[in-house]
Amino acid sequence: MILIERSGRAEAPIDTVWEVVGQAALLPDWLAGVRQAEVIGGDIRRMRVHTADGAAADAEVIEFQPPKLIAWRERAAGPGLRAEARTEVQVELTPEGDGTAVRLTIVRWPAGQVSATLLRLGKHRVGADLETSLGRLSDLAAARHAANAGDRTNVGDRTNVC
Repeated sequence: MILIERSGRAEAPIDTVWEVVGQAALLPDWLAGVRQAEVIGGDIRRMRVHTADGAAADAEVIEFQPPKLIAWRERAAGPGLRAEARTEVQVELTPEGDGTAVRLTIVRWPAGQVSATLLRLGKHRVGADLETSLGRLSDLAAARHAANAGDRTNVGDRTNVC
């Protein structure tokens, strides 16, 4: 098992950050290495994740506690040794002042010894990807928060005009 964890802060309230992490369609916008994510068969607990390198993994949500925690387990789609490997991704959110503390955790169980060695060698790259993901998530949540605040201001202005 290989565990990689990174923590950061999003300059937006927890509900706004959850709006981003709780939607499969937004995964490519903030999680490094993800090209596309889609819900399978209308079941929000199942999704297919397509990576930037062309691989695909079937994912099942294993923890869902809005607005604080989402975790999913991925297995490579299709037959072969890679399909025997397993990855779990966890996103944990905690209110922190006017922002949100974010902890991203990836746990990988490789399929064999060679796979385990390669994963250990790639651990630094995965850590860097998680740091990139934290930055993207923070930027996206902050932009949504600013847009939501602007919408509320505009609504208030319209109300005052009427």
